[in-house]
Amino acid sequence: MQNNRRKFLKKTASAFLGITIIPRNVIGKGFTAPSDRFNIGVIGLGAQSGGLIERMSKIPEARVVAGCDIHQKRLNRFSKLIADQYKKYGIKGTASVYEDFDKLIENSNIDGVVVSTPDHWHAIPSINAMKAGKHVYCEKPMSHTINEGRAMEETARKYNRVLQTGSMQRSRSDFRKACELIRNGYLGKIEKVWIEVGNPSAACNLPFQETPDYLDWDRWLGPAPARSYHDIIVETGWFPNWRWYREYGGGILSDWGAHMFDIVQWALGMDNSGPVKYEAPIEPTASRGLKMYYDNGIEVEHKNFGRGFAIRFFGTKGTLDISRSFFETTPKELVNIKLKPTDIRLYISESHENDWITSAKSGSKPICDAEVGHRTATVCHIANLAYEYRRPLNWDPVKEEFVDDFEANLRRGKRYRKPYELRL
Repeated sequence: MQNNRRKFLKKTASAFLGITIIPRNVIGKGFTAPSDRFNIGVIGLGAQSGGLIERMSKIPEARVVAGCDIHQKRLNRFSKLIADQYKKYGIKGTASVYEDFDKLIENSNIDGVVVSTPDHWHAIPSINAMKAGKHVYCEKPMSHTINEGRAMEETARKYNRVLQTGSMQRSRSDFRKACELIRNGYLGKIEKVWIEVGNPSAACNLPFQETPDYLDWDRWLGPAPARSYHDIIVETGWFPNWRWYREYGGGILSDWGAHMFDIVQWALGMDNSGPVKYEAPIEPTASRGLKMYYDNGIEVEHKNFGRGFAIRFFGTKGTLDISRSFFETTPKELVNIKLKPTDIRLYISESHENDWITSAKSGSKPICDAEVGHRTATVCHIANLAYEYRRPLNWDPVKEEFVDDFEANLRRGKRYRKPYELRL
């Protein structure tokens, strides 16, 4: 009888413990224990935010609970999108909306903040959010200047916050496999790299247009120099063209460089460093031809080699072409090679957004943390400066300063228009 009683109690205890881990779909659609839930606020509700919100909403423990923008039409669109998402997943309630991102950051129910604004607005809300105890997913390129990037990394470290940079190609298996082949010497010694990522940035010289009544233009400009509104910057196309102009972005060179330069950095094992010399073509209108050199002699050239936005690695044993639409090697069989147990393996992330959330909850580094994002953004910033100056730039990646170039060192930062200043 004693044995039977022990068995009965053991079965009862097991059944009771089972209730605590009962599947969510048994308790109710969309159910997540409050202790497991990761509440997200989104700052910047333009085109990029839509995909982020959709993917994050599919993560069981994640819930987008707030959004912020100074564009009333986008706030309305966000409210409808979240209402539809909540309905789809059987969740009751509505999301909060804000026009002031600091008010969103003050919301004590929010665990993490997504910053999907134009580049010139990345640093200030990201830093404010981390100082308030929030984790941050910041779209790429992580910063608008070199100094901003280092300030963001230092803030993440000081406040022990997780900052994931949105260079999401690191969370794709084909890019990871390409980098592992290179890291393990299957292409031999890498001698040079070609990379195509689009044009460098230019100064904004658009003519005057009346500001629409649904947009707070002064707050859209924020820390950027004062100028009149133009719809090309904010409205035209699904992805507006603010990114073309150095006042707000870094050209397509930065927009896609934050993806492709990032893969070059990863493949070459340079996540904590970067090229030491940048040489742009002297022709004043040339938008290709920049050469960057790492300290080990590897040359990276910004070059249109006829394959769209892509990278080609040249090694002593073969070549490797990689983009979002192809992964090819010469010899052909390299692409299908199985890595040996002794080979270097790189960080595995199947979802860039979920990697941020799991890292935030566990306190571990995400795949594209603040240091990685800062170093990749730095490559983009210096490349743009080289095209602007049309002279060689020598960079010290340890001291993070230009060698014997007072003018270039001033451009590591920028002047912030009052009252939109960066406060550390």
